[in-house]
Amino acid sequence: MKRLSLIISIVLLFTFSACGQNNSNSEINDSIPVKDTVIEIEKLVYIPEMDTITIIGVGDIMLGTNFPKSPNYLPPNNDCYPLIASVKEILQDADLTFGNNEGTYSDKPGYANPCGSSKYCYRFSMPEKYVNCLVDAGFDLLSIANNHMGDLGTFGRNNTVRVLEEAGLHFAGLQTHPTDTFTLNGVKYGFCAFAPNTGTCQITDYELLKRTVKNLKEECQIVIVSFHGGAEGSKHEHLTRKTEIYLGANRGNVYKFAHTAIDAGADIVFGQGPHVTRAIELYKDRFIAYSLGNFITYKRFNLRGVNGISPIMKLYVDGNGKFLKGKIIATYQDKLTGTHLDINNRVVTRMQQLMQQDIPESIIEIRNNGDVLRK
Repeated sequence: MKRLSLIISIVLLFTFSACGQNNSNSEINDSIPVKDTVIEIEKLVYIPEMDTITIIGVGDIMLGTNFPKSPNYLPPNNDCYPLIASVKEILQDADLTFGNNEGTYSDKPGYANPCGSSKYCYRFSMPEKYVNCLVDAGFDLLSIANNHMGDLGTFGRNNTVRVLEEAGLHFAGLQTHPTDTFTLNGVKYGFCAFAPNTGTCQITDYELLKRTVKNLKEECQIVIVSFHGGAEGSKHEHLTRKTEIYLGANRGNVYKFAHTAIDAGADIVFGQGPHVTRAIELYKDRFIAYSLGNFITYKRFNLRGVNGISPIMKLYVDGNGKFLKGKIIATYQDKLTGTHLDINNRVVTRMQQLMQQDIPESIIEIRNNGDVLRK
């Protein structure tokens, strides 16, 4: 957007003084004290205001897995497009759309690491063609820093990188691919992602975080940071501001991580990992989502109660990443038909409650219609 600014641009200074000798032809009366007179002339000048940039963030995405082959965990007709159809136009309506790619891409699921009999053991191998569903839905940017990027070992990580590159998607989060920089619609973005898992940029390495973000900010207008951290499940909706341990693993202190990222120059922090939605925060005029929950996760995820609702988080920022306002678009998942708009706005209500309980000092508020505004 551009605005018409009224600028005082011309100042004329007229100084009148006596010349010492009276001139009969002069209109100046020496008996009247002489003062400097300033006349200001207003001139209309067009000054471009920094364009408002819209950025959408969503949580975990797993469109179906070909491992194990039986039972079948792929959508009907091996078609992932219907899973996103209900929200596609919303995802496309932004300058940049981000999500967490929860798993690998491979047409060779036999590479999957042994899973054993543990009820906590899952392996996600999306058919390679499924990446086209994300491109079609408007995604530009993905995090690949999460606990399922290692499901097919080194082969799976390398193959996923190849598939994403060939699809033209931007991504980061592996130690081999820690950052990405790119330009969309004249805006240069920097991106990095962290997780507590093998092969990823480590969520507990604060020096790496600070160094990475600082370097990105030196060359980019807007820096987006993603993390996959925090304990999992409906019992872990709340932001503890402490290190979280889950199944014996250090899943990071996501509050410290997010604040450290912004202190280093990040403009937006998008979190996932708990498989439930958490509170949001504004810190130093920069936006933090502590967990965006499960967005599209076909069959293999628990979608009961709060696990099955999540936000499409739409942000409006200026050209330097400063938060202007936000909008929460409520969604819910059906285990078989994918993600749908939630006319009951359940995730909006839950996020209001979580903010009141976990960040009572918040300087933003969530309205009942999903608007996110400064108080």
